[in-house]
Amino acid sequence: MAADPTYTGRIDEPRKRPRQERSRDTVEVLLEAAAQVFNREGLKATTNRIAERAGVSIGSLYQYFPNKHALIRALAQHHVDEAQSRMDEVFKRLREQEPPFEESMRTILETLVDLHRDRPGLHRLMHRLGPRLPADLDALRTFEDDICGEVAYHLARCGRDGGDAELTAQTVVHTVDAHLHRVMTGRGMDVEQLVALVDRVAPPT
Repeated sequence: MAADPTYTGRIDEPRKRPRQERSRDTVEVLLEAAAQVFNREGLKATTNRIAERAGVSIGSLYQYFPNKHALIRALAQHHVDEAQSRMDEVFKRLREQEPPFEESMRTILETLVDLHRDRPGLHRLMHRLGPRLPADLDALRTFEDDICGEVAYHLARCGRDGGDAELTAQTVVHTVDAHLHRVMTGRGMDVEQLVALVDRVAPPT
């Protein structure tokens, strides 16, 4: 695995934080290049290939990321932040409108699929290798708990909780998550598959 031989910190931590606008632009270019290369090549991707794709020297890449694991971690952080923002908007709208259960779940599922439709190979990789530090795991756990809480709310609101809204919601969310990341990122995104999963886990009463 190509890596900066002079770096002695954690393998998944950035080497330095960009402070100037030019540095931030360079980091964004590197992350976009990494997303493209990881999506095509998976973990076989090298930092040399990513630097070449970004149009920068390998030394410039190593100024910010000591190796490809640090790039994967940064991409995973961006993904969780974007997903949290998008889902918060959806949750707020559904609470205000209170549509029927099927419509509520379809809206949530369509948003989740849309967040993973682009670059499925990258999402498979991030799912397995992205969050490893405590802060990353806390952010991911908070995101998952938010989804479970909203699904539990709509299960209870619509009489689909099976007597335990929290347990049913956790079962639904983690079943959907596994199918989304382990099956659909390799076979194609299909909202109907996820809707059918929800109906099997939380059938109408």
